[in-house]
Amino acid sequence: MRLLVNGGSIPVLQMGPDFLLVEEPFDHPPGNASVVLRVDESERSWDVHLPNGISSSSKRVAIATAM
Repeated sequence: MRLLVNGGSIPVLQMGPDFLLVEEPFDHPPGNASVVLRVDESERSWDVHLPNGISSSSKRVAIATAM
């Protein structure tokens, strides 16, 4: 699983109903992104909103339904 934001890809360690735990956080302002989930040969992606952005000091990233 990975988070696509601003042309970059961040590995996702865990996903909850309203958050992601990312492997390598960096500072990024609030905005939209996509989550990509790949299982075997099947891939699914969906848009999310990052209401608080991403902080380099925390692996936890809040997500919400994309606007």
